[in-house]
Amino acid sequence: MSPTPFFLRAIVATAARPTAVRSSFSPILSTACRTFTTFPALAGSSKIPDSNTPKRVQDHDDAAAGNVEDDVFQTPYTNLPPLPRDPNEPLETIRARLTYQARKRGILETDLILSTFARENLKSMTIEDCRRFDKFMDEPDWDIYYWVTGKKDVPERWREDPVFLKIVRHAKNEGRVVRQMPPL
Repeated sequence: MSPTPFFLRAIVATAARPTAVRSSFSPILSTACRTFTTFPALAGSSKIPDSNTPKRVQDHDDAAAGNVEDDVFQTPYTNLPPLPRDPNEPLETIRARLTYQARKRGILETDLILSTFARENLKSMTIEDCRRFDKFMDEPDWDIYYWVTGKKDVPERWREDPVFLKIVRHAKNEGRVVRQMPPL
């Protein structure tokens, strides 16, 4: 029997360490969990639940009977209260904070829409518009994405808001501009 080459022994030894296994598989596992928990609608279903929709447990018989599209799943986030804001915050500080918050949200689609909107519009926005944009960004990311793209009904509080309407117009990208994340 021939001796095992050094590089194979090193790979096996590294993979056998608990930290190596955890670090190697955690991105895969977290991606898999995120994939299955953040997409509320199943394949073929056009229903997207509201964030306040109660969770319904799916029976195995429902899936076998083809009733999967009728199932409604709870979205994986909770509506957290917004962070308190300083009422005397200067406009330039608000703009700098909004630029950062629009870019660093956590969902790529929402990041791209809001950060490019902020890059193009924040400099010309009044303090009232900035505060409305700030309040809008307190909403959950998936709700923002679905409202802006027209996949979910927009709540009454945002339907006629001028900043929201600008974001919707921006998201439609009627000029077919290729957009990238702006630098910070």
